[in-house]
Amino acid sequence: MYFEKLDNRRLLRVSGIEAEHFLENLVTCKVTDLKADEAPFGALLSPQGKILFDFFMFKIEGAFVFDVPAALMDDFLKRLTFYRLRAKVDIERLEGMPVTAVWGVSDLSAELAFMDYRNDALGFRCYGTIPEGFREAKLKDKRIEIGIPEGHVDFEYGDAYPHETLMDQFGGVDFKKGCYVGQEVVSRMQHRGSAKKRIVQVSSEEILPEPGTAVSGDGKPVGTLGSTEGKKGLAMLRLDRAQKAETLTSGDVPVTVKIPEWVNFGWPEKA
Repeated sequence: MYFEKLDNRRLLRVSGIEAEHFLENLVTCKVTDLKADEAPFGALLSPQGKILFDFFMFKIEGAFVFDVPAALMDDFLKRLTFYRLRAKVDIERLEGMPVTAVWGVSDLSAELAFMDYRNDALGFRCYGTIPEGFREAKLKDKRIEIGIPEGHVDFEYGDAYPHETLMDQFGGVDFKKGCYVGQEVVSRMQHRGSAKKRIVQVSSEEILPEPGTAVSGDGKPVGTLGSTEGKKGLAMLRLDRAQKAETLTSGDVPVTVKIPEWVNFGWPEKA
């Protein structure tokens, strides 16, 4: 049983009689009829369909609470305020509630805890105190092992589509809901199956280079290395180019690519 206190996360609260309607028309995940034990992962996109902010969201005492990267908090608050216009909605920071990831346990008795629906192996997100008896570890290692990306490391905000970051695979996009910002682009990509780039797992017999190092196939650009831990990591790659290459390298290090086992896409068909 493991935990990591996520000091790089912040909480924001959206409340008011029009909060549900306001958010339903903005974000990619389910908002209407959100259950008390649900904390979906979602995003706020640009009109062009690229991820500006991603988050976990849960509902407590009639208000919606967003768990967002600390580096994005100020801009996220400004963006929500920009979209609010005259809606009867209050937007404020929520202080004094620590965020903790807990995994390696199938059930958790905590005051405020939600299953991480991206993947069962990621366990729970906890807000406030957690039970004793857990060993401190790094969530990054578990993410790499499973193949779950994280913004600012595996992709840049404002430069990636949800499909490229696997949000279509782990439930970050509700394809049954109505319109939201960027929905037309995302729906078209889903319908056509036109995602050319994906985040995949990489490994090597050597220590992998730093995140951001280019990945090349037969000397030509294929993508970019993301999260790394020793000889394993994640990378955003053009799957068609990676598939055709006889050798893949990141820096001077040979790498092997693997598509995560839990996704429903594979290598593109060869022409």
